[in-house]
Amino acid sequence: MKSIQIAIDGPASSGKSTVAKIIAKDFGYTYLDTGAMYRCATYLALKNGLTNQDVPKILAELANHPISFGKAADGTALVFLGDCDVSLAIRQNVVTNNVSWVSAIPEIREELVAQQRRIAAEGGIVMDGRDIGTVVLPDAELKIFLVASVEERALRRFKENQEKGILTDLETLKEEIVARDFKDSHREVSPLKPAEDSITFDTTGVSIDGVVQFISEKAKEILDK
Repeated sequence: MKSIQIAIDGPASSGKSTVAKIIAKDFGYTYLDTGAMYRCATYLALKNGLTNQDVPKILAELANHPISFGKAADGTALVFLGDCDVSLAIRQNVVTNNVSWVSAIPEIREELVAQQRRIAAEGGIVMDGRDIGTVVLPDAELKIFLVASVEERALRRFKENQEKGILTDLETLKEEIVARDFKDSHREVSPLKPAEDSITFDTTGVSIDGVVQFISEKAKEILDK
């Protein structure tokens, strides 16, 4: 049966991961949360007091603690570093606020992109991140670039954090998202930007179901050709 690669890119809290998981489930594809992988690298760097001057040590930590994904009994996605479940730990604000400098390190990106491509080569896949369509899967049959207003993205992150018991301030989240957008779009290596052949979709005011329907229809159009 024919399958395709679906690349979903966009800034923080634009709805990428939530939508990508649903699309993957509906199509029976593999879902790969690339953002979680960079969060894992960031978590290891912070845990060991490492900086951007300690790239070999960060790479060594990644080699010693392989990233893997799993599911809880209720279907919730889990992220592991070695045998340790870091699903919640990598979502803490301290990781969120440091992931940009870690993900901007060329050697880190090279290692994680290689891992992502190996997984993608296995078959139908939905991958979300910031450079999937431009760097990781440049030949993906469907490339989507999701955007949303800063206000809406901050509110989404605020609600997510509340559900996870993470204390945050809405105004602070807005400031952090603006700062993250700037860092991600201005970094020298793999900056956040839509691929030339991607479809940009503004999710402001659009429900998750609405975004899923839009992407699913685009995917079916390709599969029906």
